[in-house]
Amino acid sequence: MHRSELTVDLGAVRRNARTLLRMLEGAQLWGVVKANAYGHGAIDVAGALMDEGAGALCVATVAEGLELRSEFSLARILVMGPTASSREIADARTAGLELAIWDDEIPEGVRVHLKLDTGMGRWGLSELSKPSAEVVGLMTHLATADTDPAFAEQQIERFREATEPYADLMRHAANSAAALRMPSSRFDAARCGIAVYGLSPFGSDPYADGLEPVLSWRSYLAQVKRLEVGESTGYGRRFVAEQPTWIGIVPVGYADGFRRDLTGTEVRVSGEPRRVVGTISMDAFAVELEEQEPVGAPVTILGQGALAEDHARVAETINYELVSRISADARRARRVVVDG
Repeated sequence: MHRSELTVDLGAVRRNARTLLRMLEGAQLWGVVKANAYGHGAIDVAGALMDEGAGALCVATVAEGLELRSEFSLARILVMGPTASSREIADARTAGLELAIWDDEIPEGVRVHLKLDTGMGRWGLSELSKPSAEVVGLMTHLATADTDPAFAEQQIERFREATEPYADLMRHAANSAAALRMPSSRFDAARCGIAVYGLSPFGSDPYADGLEPVLSWRSYLAQVKRLEVGESTGYGRRFVAEQPTWIGIVPVGYADGFRRDLTGTEVRVSGEPRRVVGTISMDAFAVELEEQEPVGAPVTILGQGALAEDHARVAETINYELVSRISADARRARRVVVDG
């Protein structure tokens, strides 16, 4: 028996892609598959997205782009992060990758997208001059589409005004949050990441936006024991039984991506919500049981109503960080890909 099992449902990827394409009303869907598709598996997810008509794949590094190119010879692949060396630029040129650029140094023989800083305060040009022949796209990055739509609309209008003279080029600004709820942001394409994986860019229930979580994570109770009054579980005695209490030990910990600050969240034991108690260790965590459960009882960490968004609220972080840090190391977890 594996310590835990990660299941990636490519059928859910496909359904999320179709939902986004309906929302985009003719704009292209560009799938963001950086960081190994937010931990879901870049090659698998990219294939499903391309099957559903995605216009491009977006990554953060040239190395990520090269990995995709080895599997998808004809795909349009945009590298959104900085290229650190002439070797990387040469590799991008040879592989036919497209690069996001935000300075006056336009590499020859590479298709580029000029990035404008309209309010993100990060990568981007302050002003746009007439694009050179290598420029095939214009882009910006919205800072608050998930939290402050009014500011995002200001960014969109700045981008629209700056790029209107060059509307023959591909223009793209929307992320997942904007694609779902801000029609003005869609332009020619939307770069969608978190929504592709069925996770809410708003930190709420993804089903409210018609999204279906792609990743499920399951383990089991490796030990079940009864704590008497005054007995504790885990490092630091953070949980001390105030009454006789059954607890189960799950063989997953922060080395697997179940963060140390998830104490207090809920997982599902035999389908029922149960609270994580005590200190989460590197290789295990404890759950409080209402009654004695058998060793081997299934534990669902993600899926079956256990949402990444709920875990993120407990850890005071975002669902992006939680899923991208889950380890798919075959020495610790089994990874299964289905297409249901």
